[in-house]
Amino acid sequence: MSEETVPGLRREAVGLREVLFQSITAMAPAAAVAASIPSGAAFAGGSLPLSVLIALVACLFTASCVAELARRLPTAGSVATYAAQGLHPAVGFLVGWGYVFVEALVPPLLLLQLGFTTAGTLHQEWSSYPDDLWWPWSLAGAAIIAVAGYFGVRASARFGTVLGVFEVLVFLVFAIWLIAKAGGDNTLSVFGTSHTAEGYEGVSGVFAGSVYTVLAFAGFEAAAPLAEETKDPRRTMHRAVLGAALGIGLFYVLTTYAMSVYFGPDRLGGFGASGAASWEGVARASFGVFWVLVFLAVVNSTIANANACATVSTRTAFALARIKVFPRLFAHVHPRHRSPVAGVAAQCGVAVAAVLGLGLYYDPVTAFLLLATVIVTVVIGVYIVVNLACAGYFLRRRRELLKPVRHLLFPLLGIVAFVPALLTAAGLPVFDFVSELTAPVSYAGPVVGVWMAAGVVVLIVLSRRHPGRIAETARVHLDETSSPESPDPRQSGAVQP
Repeated sequence: MSEETVPGLRREAVGLREVLFQSITAMAPAAAVAASIPSGAAFAGGSLPLSVLIALVACLFTASCVAELARRLPTAGSVATYAAQGLHPAVGFLVGWGYVFVEALVPPLLLLQLGFTTAGTLHQEWSSYPDDLWWPWSLAGAAIIAVAGYFGVRASARFGTVLGVFEVLVFLVFAIWLIAKAGGDNTLSVFGTSHTAEGYEGVSGVFAGSVYTVLAFAGFEAAAPLAEETKDPRRTMHRAVLGAALGIGLFYVLTTYAMSVYFGPDRLGGFGASGAASWEGVARASFGVFWVLVFLAVVNSTIANANACATVSTRTAFALARIKVFPRLFAHVHPRHRSPVAGVAAQCGVAVAAVLGLGLYYDPVTAFLLLATVIVTVVIGVYIVVNLACAGYFLRRRRELLKPVRHLLFPLLGIVAFVPALLTAAGLPVFDFVSELTAPVSYAGPVVGVWMAAGVVVLIVLSRRHPGRIAETARVHLDETSSPESPDPRQSGAVQP
């Protein structure tokens, strides 16, 4: 253990409601329904609800693994600690190195979407507003997130809860409205394979749609890094991770079903994220000013998601800095708000630099696609490692608690579910529905490779000079007790379980 200690995060600051919405908003349900899930319609067509249902079941396998590890290992290091405990500390370091990188890129990704969505909608309503004047909205969003992060986990988590409730309610009400309007066109046939898109008939279309839909579930694990700031973290983390994955998964199924039966199952293959054949387009054409609420829900979703992932990145960086494998500055917390202020400032700086640098050099949509490819590639890789870590942890460390189905079969099924999504996100044409990536989106692979190669170099240096620091990646601070061999938990920020 480190001889030096650092002030900890605020203990027992939030409860189940806040951490549940931490995961929910990290999944960006409104943005996923309006933009991500429709990408699967090109393959699944009107059978998209079945694709979403399959993706939900697949993601629940990994969510179960994360929840099991979060219950046993409540720590701000989350996935890094899980990998360190279940596999090896070196693997844990590399998982943390990759995870903090991509979670720091999620806020600029969403701020880009905030910018071009707002500018495009304003231009559509008032042609005098230039559709390329997107960046002020992105910067305003960055400022809001930075302020919420500065005032600590209570402020940011409660802010996220309010935003999350709004976006879910808007699309839930809209979905019920669509189902009611569909009337006699409601049919369970959309949960079969008879409405898949042309050229992707039958099971192949449903499978292709589910692969693209899986990406909408990313973020269900985002509650885990709040473990050291949560009341009764072992119980709360488990419920929050599983609750978010299941609850929002069912929300996806309901909303996708609603649009399929209202729009027409045999027409859904042409459905997308913009234009008349989109959620906003249907709202504009059929429900008058209700489209404004749909637009606001999507904008709200981008801010909520960026806020949640900024919390994830700053807490993960704090956990790694605390054991001195990241610069010590990131372990500094505000004396009053107990927020990792250096991390919040760095996160804001990264967001502004990425938004303006990539968005102005290319354009905001291209920059969005580039960042999305980087993020999804690493996050899915992390999920695969966490599945392995779940099996490893219960086989190697807690054999007395091993449950073969939950701790061995579910991790295996989780890996099987995410490998096709990883290949699709990386643009590797293993399946006929995967398109090769073109520049600059194809730069995502080299970017990830360079970052992870840098992590390997840092790992080698630390292993030679400070091997104890890498070992501490497996350290669970909440489990520490006061003893001659370990620092007083009240001084180190550790909390008793």
